[in-house]
Amino acid sequence: MPALRFLAGPTAYKKIEQTGLKPEIFSQLLAASGGPKWIGIAGLDKYLFGEFFKDRKEPLHTLGASSGAWRLACQAQDNPLSAYARLEKLYIGQRYDIKPRPQDVSAQVEDIIAGLLGDGAGKDIVDNKVIKSHFLACRGKHLNRFPSRLSLGLGLATTAAANLISRRSLGLNFERFLFSSLDTGSPFNSLNDLPSKHVGLSEDNIAQVLLATGSIPWVLAPVTNISGAPQGHYYDGGITDYHFDLPLSHAEGLTIYPHFYPRITPGWFDKSLPWRRAKNHYHNALIVAPSDAYLAALPYGKLPDRGDFKHLSSEDRMAYWHKTIAISEVLAEEFSQVVANGSIMDRLEPFY
Repeated sequence: MPALRFLAGPTAYKKIEQTGLKPEIFSQLLAASGGPKWIGIAGLDKYLFGEFFKDRKEPLHTLGASSGAWRLACQAQDNPLSAYARLEKLYIGQRYDIKPRPQDVSAQVEDIIAGLLGDGAGKDIVDNKVIKSHFLACRGKHLNRFPSRLSLGLGLATTAAANLISRRSLGLNFERFLFSSLDTGSPFNSLNDLPSKHVGLSEDNIAQVLLATGSIPWVLAPVTNISGAPQGHYYDGGITDYHFDLPLSHAEGLTIYPHFYPRITPGWFDKSLPWRRAKNHYHNALIVAPSDAYLAALPYGKLPDRGDFKHLSSEDRMAYWHKTIAISEVLAEEFSQVVANGSIMDRLEPFY
């Protein structure tokens, strides 16, 4: 059974039908939040970062939140596969043998980020002329801007209740911050679906930004000081943009989206809302996701998730995650075969 599904919006479907599956037809790449789920598609990431886009000359604008931002931070380095290997080793190597405080988790995540950035400390990412990185974080507003767990708990509950009525209400409780090189040609410069602010990505703030974009409320401590950004409590970018629901119809090229599932959940508070799915903004996107058969063949029949920290010993979790990464190489093999033999139209499905 195929391990991958290729789902294309109407515009992307027609373009791929005309040109085939070629790297030059894409001008955007997305990488979603989802905690450890990325481990299940690591092989696909490494093929895209290290092979499919390796000879890229024109700008590729990438957008990531949370662990998706960490994956993209690897892609934008001088040696993406070495950076990705460091991320794999450090991320899987986390240990929480007793229930940690948020500050304890943040300390380990700081080490992961320092390790994945490597000796260059992010300079190659900031200076990259081809891979144009964009990372998302959210600054708390109203009750979500206070440090106490009680205030944050009430703030998150208020946010969830308002989000039931309208996704746009997120802007009342969290403010989206987009950190990038501020490239004038970026299709992400005009985001207006939610209140958004743009801040330049620099060597001085990239580590802080990557920590903030993965700082899940209550799980990690907020990041309170990001160079170049206003003071505040910054949290996970997935709060507003869990799987993304962004207007990109003005983008010149297609968007490619290596994702965990064939469905798109816009924000963090939409996970329990089956009716809240992103569809309309993906007409010019190709979503590449694992098939049900692939997922069923993984250990425990699922992608890794944060619950593994709770339900498995550190040794069992690490073994499970290492095995999953090894299995994910089949995704790279299958994608490369589709490219090599030009069989994409035999596999392409419409995404509505």
